[in-house]
Amino acid sequence: MSDAGDFPARRSRAIVEQLTRAPAYREYERAFQDVTGLPLRLRAAGAAGLPHRGSPCENPFCALAASGHPAGAACPQHVRRVEAMAGQQVRTLECFAGLAESAVPVRHAGRLVGFLHTGQVRLRRPGRGAFTRALASLRPAGSAAQQARLQAAYARSRVLTASQYASVLRLVAVFARHLGALSARAVVPDARPRSPQMARAVAFIAEHQAEDLTLSTVARAVGMSAFYFCKMFKQATGLTYTDYLAHVRVEQVKLLLREHGHRVRDAAFVAGFQSLSQFNRVFRRVEGEPPSRFRARVQGPAAS
Repeated sequence: MSDAGDFPARRSRAIVEQLTRAPAYREYERAFQDVTGLPLRLRAAGAAGLPHRGSPCENPFCALAASGHPAGAACPQHVRRVEAMAGQQVRTLECFAGLAESAVPVRHAGRLVGFLHTGQVRLRRPGRGAFTRALASLRPAGSAAQQARLQAAYARSRVLTASQYASVLRLVAVFARHLGALSARAVVPDARPRSPQMARAVAFIAEHQAEDLTLSTVARAVGMSAFYFCKMFKQATGLTYTDYLAHVRVEQVKLLLREHGHRVRDAAFVAGFQSLSQFNRVFRRVEGEPPSRFRARVQGPAAS
């Protein structure tokens, strides 16, 4: 995880709620499910419950188990274990029934805010007796009628090869990075409405980010004292002014590297960083990797 730590639960929920309302997220979720037939859900770190409840692609076995069957009691614990392992990278675990569940971390300002979940899929065809062995791990396992319904649903579980599923997870990981960039460009407000002054401050920073922009300059632009502005800005964005400005500039650098083919040095100065040493330190803190590695990844081997 980032050295900056994770956001408080309330802040993570606000960011994730904002992202799930974004058209980009809704369109990707729909396209992903249409193409793969697998569920996909974004949820805040530490959220309770099951991520795929109500999804049109929810595994029928999982849906039945979660609807009150005793088997469903094991599912929330399994989801929590997957998320606990996925703080820094994609993690996949198989549940008692042999179904894989994966969590892909989503970060805002380099800090964990949530996970993209997918899975409820088998990575190999079930052998004879697989369902019986799965039920044997549960106490109680439910009535004979319940078990029969579970077995029928279990037989309809989607099966992918390990390589197919690895490709699916690469797509989700790319989308997780896109969501992080999307949240950074908006720098998602708190759950409470942002004041007009804070909205003006965000707009002023976006317009003047390449300049030597101090906190006092922005505070004067919105008619506030530096002390009060500092306090209100942190409440509105969840970030200090310094962290916010650094993150906005990093996003500008990433845009210049990804879409305009800039060199790292040129992109850093265009975005407003005053020195390369400062830029390298900030970029690594926000993105978790040096800018040279990011450039090589987005521009290809020729960039290095």
